[in-house]
Amino acid sequence: MAEPPARVRVVTVSTRAAAGEYADRSGPAIVEALVQWGVITADVVVVTDAEEAIVTALQDAVAAEVDAVLTTGGTGLAPDDRTPQATAQVIEREVPGIAEAIRAVGLDQGIAAAALSRGLAGVAGRTLIVNLPGSVGGARDGATVVGPLLAHVRDQLAGGDH
Repeated sequence: MAEPPARVRVVTVSTRAAAGEYADRSGPAIVEALVQWGVITADVVVVTDAEEAIVTALQDAVAAEVDAVLTTGGTGLAPDDRTPQATAQVIEREVPGIAEAIRAVGLDQGIAAAALSRGLAGVAGRTLIVNLPGSVGGARDGATVVGPLLAHVRDQLAGGDH
């Protein structure tokens, strides 16, 4: 029997998008990038930059037992960029290689600012949580790193062999 498609929730972290000041563009870019990996994506959730709002969105996704949560935004150096801190409160185990690979993609494309991303990746229960940059290009690039890993991640989190 074929494995059901992965379920991924996208959480866009942006106070201005949450307030309706502008449309979220990075969340839909992630969804579009994941389609090629057969992902069934839940609604894109848009939350403010408040750390509590991010933690709640992540906890809700873990409780919903989605396979992965990809956040976009809040990974830089601005005072209100709190996504990594919120993520650290939810994950049980870090998976640093994913975050490193996402930064490496940007750096390989000559985007020096990719080195400034503080994004984390880790696991909570059976859910992979990965912080992606807030730019459309960075979010899309991050999704192309995560997409090919989803089947293996799901298998390992379900107790499968390496």
